[in-house]
Amino acid sequence: MRTIPPTGTPVPTARSRSSRRLTLPRRALAAVVGVLAVVLAALVSGPVAAQAAGSLPCDIYGAAGTPCVAAHSTVRALFASYNGPLYQVTRASDGATANIGLLAAGGYADAGAQDAFCGGTTCRITRIYDQTSRHNDLTPGPAGTSGMGADRGADASEIAVTAGGHKVYGVWISPGVGYRYTGAASGVAVNGQPEGVYMVASGTHVGSACCFDYGNAESTPADTGNGHMDAVSLATTCYFAPCTGSGPWVEADMENGMFQGGNGSNTANAGNSSTFVTAVLKNNGQNSYALKGGNSQSGALTTWWNGSLPTQGGYLPMHQEGGIILGTGGDNSNWNMGTFFEGVMVSGYPTDAAENAVQANVVSVGYSGETNVPNGPQGTITGPGGQCVDVAGDDTGGDLTAVQLWNCQSYAEDQHWTHNADGSLSTIGRCLDINGNGTAAGTQVELWDCNGVGGQKWVQQPDGSLLNPHSGRCLDSPSGATANGTRLQIWDCNGSAAQKFSVTGGGPATGPGGQCVDVAGDDVGADGTAVQLWNCQSWAVDQHWYHQSDGSLRTLGRCLDINGNGTAAGTQVELWDCNGVGGQKWVQQSDGSLLNPQSGRCLDSPSGATANGTRLQIWDCNGSAAQKFTLH
Repeated sequence: MRTIPPTGTPVPTARSRSSRRLTLPRRALAAVVGVLAVVLAALVSGPVAAQAAGSLPCDIYGAAGTPCVAAHSTVRALFASYNGPLYQVTRASDGATANIGLLAAGGYADAGAQDAFCGGTTCRITRIYDQTSRHNDLTPGPAGTSGMGADRGADASEIAVTAGGHKVYGVWISPGVGYRYTGAASGVAVNGQPEGVYMVASGTHVGSACCFDYGNAESTPADTGNGHMDAVSLATTCYFAPCTGSGPWVEADMENGMFQGGNGSNTANAGNSSTFVTAVLKNNGQNSYALKGGNSQSGALTTWWNGSLPTQGGYLPMHQEGGIILGTGGDNSNWNMGTFFEGVMVSGYPTDAAENAVQANVVSVGYSGETNVPNGPQGTITGPGGQCVDVAGDDTGGDLTAVQLWNCQSYAEDQHWTHNADGSLSTIGRCLDINGNGTAAGTQVELWDCNGVGGQKWVQQPDGSLLNPHSGRCLDSPSGATANGTRLQIWDCNGSAAQKFSVTGGGPATGPGGQCVDVAGDDVGADGTAVQLWNCQSWAVDQHWYHQSDGSLRTLGRCLDINGNGTAAGTQVELWDCNGVGGQKWVQQSDGSLLNPQSGRCLDSPSGATANGTRLQIWDCNGSAAQKFTLH
């Protein structure tokens, strides 16, 4: 057997400023013969960027005699006829909720609706709807016997990818995040009944803790013994040594063991580490089970195990209870991480043909993008010693949680901060805050609900410091300490290394009319792309500009540039590869203008225009409103 290799370079996600919606063609699959035809067509034609015509996963399973009893996705419909909500988001600012549905029946999620609803604040995913008629919805799970508290919902904008050519959001699981249907879900297997499950998840945002699972679990969050779970897992957990390689492996969590095949250890299971992984488990409930994995972007499934259930007591037969979990273990062990995009559970033991057809349909979606790092407008804040600004508590911080330095970890949700248009810095739904809204030197910083007070405003300075205007002091590491756990504070601004904090995600640059400096093309700007004014959108990556130490302003990996490195009044600005030329240097002036020293002219909106799409230029510095551009 072979290991499916990682795929190529991720592509940027897209943001739409248009209200146009794509209507996708649909047709029904009549029989299992049609299932085989779908497989053949996909293998011949390869992946495409739009939804493949024809049946979707639950149509395929249903036609093969194993109907879906639960179907969950934040990305797309899993029935060709489905036109209901995919998930619900709850806004941090006011507690309001919104259901996020589809662009068209049988199509893809309307990410633009989420962006508009959550703009200027943060949202959490508080319900993932079951697309079957059984209403087996998932909500953040209750505390269990693992000793962990109740789960919280995932940050709704933490991970965006492209599916069917559309921007969509996945479910970013970090410690403390998880979902459950508590009780016996309708139609889900119990007491040795046969069932199948698949999910599409990240093969790069993975860990070894317990448990990143999707599937059948106890009806209450407690370990009730061997065989009481039947969930598919994708993790680097080598529970039964020896294991081949370092994973991640597609495994079966059947309670009290992560089984790679047989009685646990299965050196034939070489793992799946592609950016997107299709993980498949089926269990006849009596004496056998199978595990399969594949690259969700190309190719077929590999069978890692197809044989006997574990012979230890309790698994022959199984004793499933019919609960459903996502991102946790059966007893609410929620220490692991992962990224989930779609998954279903079926009644009965699926055929290989049906599973192959589902994999072909998954490939046809054209999943693309990074899945292992938060990829919205957020970025790290690197401080003294190259350490990252971090929230104590591993992505679970609440009000008053300490903000500190720690080794940078690409997967750490609480090390990725968004610099908002109001000057605040937010992560995991809260803001970087000065304790008690204080102003005295030495006052420590913390996490607190975003409330707009002066102690939550931070402005990146040209010398690399982060100024809090309310106190007139800068973010500071006491005595320049760099050790893990160093608690941060405010102190008199002094330009020392102890106060160098670089917001790598950048921040909005607001201009005339409160509009934002924006790159035309929805987060995909190339050399020569126009730079313009547009309504501020907190989710827009290309509205977040990083002021580099050499004076350049960067977004989307390129710099704000004067066309042709020109100096004449009226020369337009654009995006271009960062190359250090004078036309890429910008200095914030005391009157609020952005000066380009090479030309001696300032960034300017022609005649002070504020309409969306207004192309920016350089012009003689004149202190007018047309030249007021604030870097946050």
